Amino acid sequence: MVRLYTEDLNIGYGERLIVKNLSVTIPDRKITTIIGPNGCGKSTLLKAITRIISQQSGTVVLDGKDISKENTKILARKMAILPQTPESARGLTVGELVSYGRFPYQKGFGSLTKKDYDVIDWALEVTGTMDFKFRPVDALSGGQRQRVWIAMALAQETDIIFLDEPTTYLDMAHQLEVLELLQKLNIEQERTIVMVLHDLNQSARFADYLIALKDGRIVKAGDCEEVMTHDVLKEVFQIDAQIGRDPRTNKPMCLTYNLLKGEIQNEKAAIPIHRAVSAAY
Repeated sequence: MVRLYTEDLNIGYGERLIVKNLSVTIPDRKITTIIGPNGCGKSTLLKAITRIISQQSGTVVLDGKDISKENTKILARKMAILPQTPESARGLTVGELVSYGRFPYQKGFGSLTKKDYDVIDWALEVTGTMDFKFRPVDALSGGQRQRVWIAMALAQETDIIFLDEPTTYLDMAHQLEVLELLQKLNIEQERTIVMVLHDLNQSARFADYLIALKDGRIVKAGDCEEVMTHDVLKEVFQIDAQIGRDPRTNKPMCLTYNLLKGEIQNEKAAIPIHRAVSAAY
């Protein structure tokens, strides 16, 4: 059974259409990564699927229902999203921030129950942030803060987690730390993970399914072998990429690349010089 998919999705801001007639299926219990150049509609698509913004036309379907008609709290029990730039947690402790993930389960202005506290502690344990429970979020490093935000998403107890560039501003070690955590959640708890990443090799290494976007449309969607190819990257990013194999995972990886535009310009610039030299002889 397919749980989550879109049909003929059109999303825009004002008169500007960003995502155009996009139909895509998100594999259940897998890691899906969306790749593409800046401004191609990656974050916009994530926001529409999670109902942060409304589409102009088309449908997002979750468990057989149009999410635009779903109750907000019910939807929040099914999917959680970590935006690219989470709102400031100034003045909050780690435990307080993670407790916000329990909002979909509270009635009115009810206080947290024993189950809520148990889930909060579980989320802290899973993300390795229990030692920070009573520390201010502002006092943590970038990698630690990102794990805390993921803990808050886990506290929602959703089957599907969306993350918009979860490794942004993190150094290489903390990027790997966050991605390995998400992979662990997928493998051990069968969480469906959908994220936007800029790093192609990280995308191929951790994803089961890749969606390559350009100008608001899907160029290619499939497993890493289908998407991480010279032709797909050429069309999506305008690069001449050499594809090899990751020696640790045996997945495809981009070894090096040149800008196609730069090569074309150099070729054009070389023609008059070549002709001038030929004429001189």
